[in-house]
Amino acid sequence: MRLLNAHTMQLEEILDVEHAPAYAILSHTWGEKEVTFQSLHDEKNKSTSGYRKIESFCLQAIRDDFDYAWVDTCCIDKKDPTELSEAINSMFRWYQMSSVCYVYLSDVEVDERGPQTYYFL
Repeated sequence: MRLLNAHTMQLEEILDVEHAPAYAILSHTWGEKEVTFQSLHDEKNKSTSGYRKIESFCLQAIRDDFDYAWVDTCCIDKKDPTELSEAINSMFRWYQMSSVCYVYLSDVEVDERGPQTYYFL
């Protein structure tokens, strides 16, 4: 398992998942410009909506006193079939072990009725 250091935006390998530090996890809808394991530190991605989503997630984790964060888009190397398979099989456990789960709905719009999303219309 890899965790994103919320302060440095660097990935850190966690060898003993049972003793992982407290972390926040992000449940989200995927957009067009998601940041991947390979592209996390590519300077040209810092202006994308996917990078801003991860950056905002890390800032919220820090505000809530978490040093670590996990998001599937960049914490899993999806180009490695073995790692991807292992991650898919472990994901429920990783969500279960997290200290908090934030939910990001990319389509939320606010109007006179309040927040609206196609998930609940």
